This record gives sequence, C-alpha cells and structure tokens, in this order.
Amino acid sequence: MASLKALRNRIASVKATRKITKAQQMVAASKFRRALDAAVAGRPYAEKMAAVIASLAGGLKGNPGAPKLLTGTGKDDTHLLIVATSDRGLCGGFNTNIVRLSKYRIEALQQDGKKVLILCVGRKGRDQLKRLYAPLIVDTVEFTAVKRIGFVNAQAIAKRVLAMFDEGAFDVATIIFSRFKSVISQVPTAMQLIPAPIEETAEKTPGTIYEYEPDEQEILADLLPRNVSVQIFSVLLENVAGEFGAKMTAMDGATRNAGEVIDNLTLLYNRTRQAQITKELIEIISGAEAL
Repeated sequence: MASLKALRNRIASVKATRKITKAQQMVAASKFRRALDAAVAGRPYAEKMAAVIASLAGGLKGNPGAPKLLTGTGKDDTHLLIVATSDRGLCGGFNTNIVRLSKYRIEALQQDGKKVLILCVGRKGRDQLKRLYAPLIVDTVEFTAVKRIGFVNAQAIAKRVLAMFDEGAFDVATIIFSRFKSVISQVPTAMQLIPAPIEETAEKTPGTIYEYEPDEQEILADLLPRNVSVQIFSVLLENVAGEFGAKMTAMDGATRNAGEVIDNLTLLYNRTRQAQITKELIEIISGAEAL
C-alpha cells in the first residue's frame, strides 16, 4: 500500500494536471467561436467558386486547348496527397483520424501501382506518417509561428503545389483534411484539387446560350490557380475549427477524468490514514495492557 506522503504527492500532481487541462479547454473555447465563424463564412465562397468553374468548363468539353488544371496531364500515374493536420496535440483523435484516412488512400493507390507523393501541412501529420512513409514526404508546411491562419498561408501552399504540377511532378492532387460537423464530430475527408473536379450542375436553363468576354478558356486560365488557393484556404479554416472543437471535447473529458482520479485517490488517502491511526491506537492500547 502506498504511503500517505506518496498519495499526497499523487493528488497534488493530478490537481496540477487538472488545472492545465481546464486552462486548455478554456483557451480552446475562446478561440473556437471565431474559428467556426471563419469556416462557415468560407464555405459558400469555395462552393460558388467550384460551381462557376463547373459552369465555365461545360463549354470546353473536348477542347484540346483547355487548361491542364482542368483536363489534367492525360495520365494517372503519380498522385500527390496533401495531408492537412494541426501543429499541436491535445485534441483527441483529430489528427489520428486524418492520418488513418491518408494511410488508407496511400495503400489503395500503391496496390493499384500508382506512385504516391506526400505534402504534409501540419507537424502532427508528418510525425505520424514519417514512421512508415518517410521517403514519400516531399515537404512539410508548419504554422507554429502563425497566430491566425490567413489566405496568404493558403496561397503559399497553392504556389508550391502548382509549381510541382507545372514541373510534371504529379498527375493528380488530393487534399485530406477534417471537415467540421460539430464540436464532437469532425469528418475526415479527401477532396481532389487537380485536375479540378467538375460536377454536373443544373444552374443553366436548357436551351440557354452563354457568351463570355473574354472566352471561357482565358477566364479559366486565371480562375483555376485561384481556385486551388481558395479550396486550400477553406480546408485550413475547416481544420482550425475542427481542431479547437476536438480540443474542447478532449480537454473537458480529461478534466472530468482528473476529477474522478482525485476523488479516488482522496478516498484511498483517507482510508490509509484511518488504518494507520487505528494501528497506532492498537499499539498504544496493547502497550498499556502489557504494563
């Protein structure tokens, strides 16, 4: 049985840990609302950008002069996976779930005979993936020194990806992130960036003919690189909101668990102290009777 001093030290240690987890929960809660507002505000812009590109691309079907960001390289041999996680921990399974989906995609692509490259956005994703796929990681982007992620950060990542595409380093680019659903639910998601996915939309009225000035090809040449930045920025906002939501949930659970541990240790301490007092009384009584 542990001594009273050891139990007091353990109780003090768990209380100190509870203070830290409670402080982390409060910090995450204070930042969560702003992050959620930014993520929600960015969704319509990213969705509308994708819809505009889909509308413009409808007039370029089968056109050999269409931008490569729309049509691709004509091959499907090399895939770039952009794995977006956080730079900090203490957020439950947030990063692990993203990495798990990434590993599933990597294994599936390799089984199909594809070459895979990994661009890590966030230190935690790199730390987990490098154990198995270190040779596949081409670069890592960290935001540890960034207080608030802005569009300029997304532009830097997009510039790196577009430069690799222009060099012919890959044929398809997919970004893997966690789409925010609620404080207790973040959904790992894989979204193709290059070539731009074109979904059939019902925005156009049948029989209606649209004329563009300049033409669709010239508009898309300017719009497609910008769309990569917009989609990456939307992903970063989703990740930030999901990270703080997951951290709130994880730290709340850790705080409650610490409280339960403190209660159990306090009960054990009182029982041990009572047993020690009882033992001392018995020794005193036994000694008095012996005299």
